[in-house]
Amino acid sequence: MQCDILTLFPDMVANVVSHSIVKRAQDKNLVSIRIHDIRDFSDDPHRVADDTPYGGGAGMIMKAEPIFRAVEAFGEERNQYRIIVPSPQGRPFTQRLAEELSRESRRLVWICGHYEGIDERVLIRLEPEEMSLGDYVLTGGELPALVMIDAAVRLVPGVVGDPTSVEQDSFAEPLLDFPHYTKPQTVRGYQVPDVLLSGNHEAIRRWRRKEALRNTYSKRPDLLQQESLTQEDRQLLSDIFQECECRG
Repeated sequence: MQCDILTLFPDMVANVVSHSIVKRAQDKNLVSIRIHDIRDFSDDPHRVADDTPYGGGAGMIMKAEPIFRAVEAFGEERNQYRIIVPSPQGRPFTQRLAEELSRESRRLVWICGHYEGIDERVLIRLEPEEMSLGDYVLTGGELPALVMIDAAVRLVPGVVGDPTSVEQDSFAEPLLDFPHYTKPQTVRGYQVPDVLLSGNHEAIRRWRRKEALRNTYSKRPDLLQQESLTQEDRQLLSDIFQECECRG
């Protein structure tokens, strides 16, 4: 997986990708992440890469030409890389999209907007994919780009030591994850569920599936409508409904 990040704030990005799993992925040469300062491609003697908007209005707009030059500096055919612009106007970013990016053979190029946005001619000429983390606005595209990269990197084979931990994540299938516990057995009066201490692998599997269904039902019931439920799932959901009625 090859990632290139175009940004006005390279230090902000570098601090994140130099830690934890993303750093280990790079150390193993499973992932390549390169950071490019858009200001380096400005023809302004003061490295200015933004200007005031035509038509008036508040804020500054990132200039098109430095971004064009940064992309052209890759020296590859356009079909050799996939350009992404984080934007609240874009396609919602999901686990499925993270999986898609983790398998991408082309270079992934993130263009991080800032201030009031990017000159529209960048979108017209480069035709990037706009991707959104949600219906809200951040100060720039750096944080969304880092979230997308983090989500994709951990799905690259070999990055996470135990692949089953990735397979069981929330949204790895259209269900939320089950609860997790670690030592000690008692924390401030709260006990680990007995089933997890039983050593009965089938009982533990069934408990985890039931709790995943319970989590999904209580927090994101819309996901259950998308899930092809097994007979066991339906029975577990029935048990959950009955428990809810008893408590109610």
